[in-house]
Amino acid sequence: MGGRVNSTINLPRGVMFNAYPDSLGQNLSSIVTLLQRPELENVFSLFYILPTFFNSDLDRGFSIIDYELNTELVSQDDLDRLDKLGIGLKFDLVLNHLSVGSPQFQNLLEDGDSSPFKDFFIDWNEFWHERGEMSETGYIVPDEEHLSKLFMRKPGLPILMVRFPDDSERPYWNTFYQEIRYPELTANDLSGLVPSTNGNAHEIATLVNTAIREGKKPAEIDLDNHNGFKDHVVALLEQHRTYLGQMDLNARSEKVWDFYDETLGKLARYGAKLIRLDAFAYLHKEPCESNFFNVPGTWDYLDRIRKIAEKYGLALLPEIHAEYGKALHAEVSGAGYPVYDFFFPGLVIDALDRGTTKHLLRWFREILANGIETINMLGCHDGIPVLDLKGDKARQRNLMSDGEIDAIVDRIMERGGRVKNLFGPDGKKIAYYQVNATFFSALGENEAKLRLARAIQMFAPGIPQVWYLDLFAGVNDYEAADRGGTGGHKEINRTALSHDHIEQGLKRTIVLDQLDIMRLRNRLPAFNGTLTIMDSEDHVLRLLWRDDNSSAFLEADLGTFEFSLTVTEGNETELRLEYGAN
Repeated sequence: MGGRVNSTINLPRGVMFNAYPDSLGQNLSSIVTLLQRPELENVFSLFYILPTFFNSDLDRGFSIIDYELNTELVSQDDLDRLDKLGIGLKFDLVLNHLSVGSPQFQNLLEDGDSSPFKDFFIDWNEFWHERGEMSETGYIVPDEEHLSKLFMRKPGLPILMVRFPDDSERPYWNTFYQEIRYPELTANDLSGLVPSTNGNAHEIATLVNTAIREGKKPAEIDLDNHNGFKDHVVALLEQHRTYLGQMDLNARSEKVWDFYDETLGKLARYGAKLIRLDAFAYLHKEPCESNFFNVPGTWDYLDRIRKIAEKYGLALLPEIHAEYGKALHAEVSGAGYPVYDFFFPGLVIDALDRGTTKHLLRWFREILANGIETINMLGCHDGIPVLDLKGDKARQRNLMSDGEIDAIVDRIMERGGRVKNLFGPDGKKIAYYQVNATFFSALGENEAKLRLARAIQMFAPGIPQVWYLDLFAGVNDYEAADRGGTGGHKEINRTALSHDHIEQGLKRTIVLDQLDIMRLRNRLPAFNGTLTIMDSEDHVLRLLWRDDNSSAFLEADLGTFEFSLTVTEGNETELRLEYGAN
């Protein structure tokens, strides 16, 4: 079977690098210097720089304060050097939320009802007005018919109680993360509120600080013999409360759309060619909907964002995790957008572990038959997708069986992976979301498997995106995951590599082999042509790319992990590379 992805999307082509600004060395300057080295010449045409590129305070960049350069890690000189290398940039626009540290939210805290940004975020009670019951703690609990439909990313209602200057508490929509912090007190802080005689202030400060360390709220603190001062102490703590979190934006506000326009223009000036729309499926919210990919509202918002992006010459990549059986990838593609190929990593692991091309080629054929423009990856800053592989038995829309998916998870977990789960409105776990591991560790740290996985990626339909740690055959970082606590599972695959690690890595055969294969993919015009999936035995993969003047042929044995690459330009065989099982 042969086919070309016929897309009207004006996407940059070539191999895409993916890293944080400080993933390889101290800052982005270190990475640019690495990309200038002879070993990496002509390997990459694009660079997806993760959002610690901007000013942020949480979730390794995805809680953005503003879209200015993070000058601790990035400089304009770095961007100029990347431009000279001919490397275009991909950035995130986090559509759904901004950090509590953003100027907009800070203005809301300071000015309250008079803030011009009062409606920039979503007042939970205004949204659910007359569609639920007011709780004793001041927020509306939506009626069951609404609550049961909500798609949740954490246990409990997605709200943060925000204290206004008039001391009122208002709930605001908060899908992803929220935390209220209270300062520890000293005896001096209590001067004027508590008599300093008999050590009262010291005793109260000790009781307060112990309770805060235990995670208690001010109203829950027991001051023992000093409870007569409790109201004053609570008021003092609340006056100095701070927040950490990501506040959902109110897309019904024109100020939010002005903000998107300003931001896209800024990203284009930084050198962006492609914009990943992070968490876009959560943006459109409507009572009695799931508030995840609501239709038609989500499409209306995407169309509006696309018009702005086109003004600045930017292509958009809507990021969405959804089960294969829901076919949202097909809907997004059908609307003229590229899609992240979140099915690819699990399919490659399955193919290499079981020695079969069956499911992998089924997906390739679907891509080609439907003209789906994809961006694929092996590893990334998140985990290896699992939920995405789930099918729909009723519609007979499946890539693989539930048992086969569970087997992938089990194997990765046996090799040291960790899991991230989704939750229902009642707080109960409902599904695996992803498994966190480096791709190399997910393959059992088998170099032959990693080498073949990279070759398959380079010959797969779509634009290949390469996670820096995969390139260097990085292994699971359990210490980093443990240090991260309950939310640290992702740190298992985010190890920053030092100068010494990089120098040692560039001497390793597995690293140099990957670079050779990627350079071939990046430079050869055949990969902009037509892909033919050639008939073969179930354990053998034969993929042929060709245009009018060149071709590239991959033949691989998934049982032994041996493969060869043959390149022709004109009528002559220019290159043949063979890789064994070691």
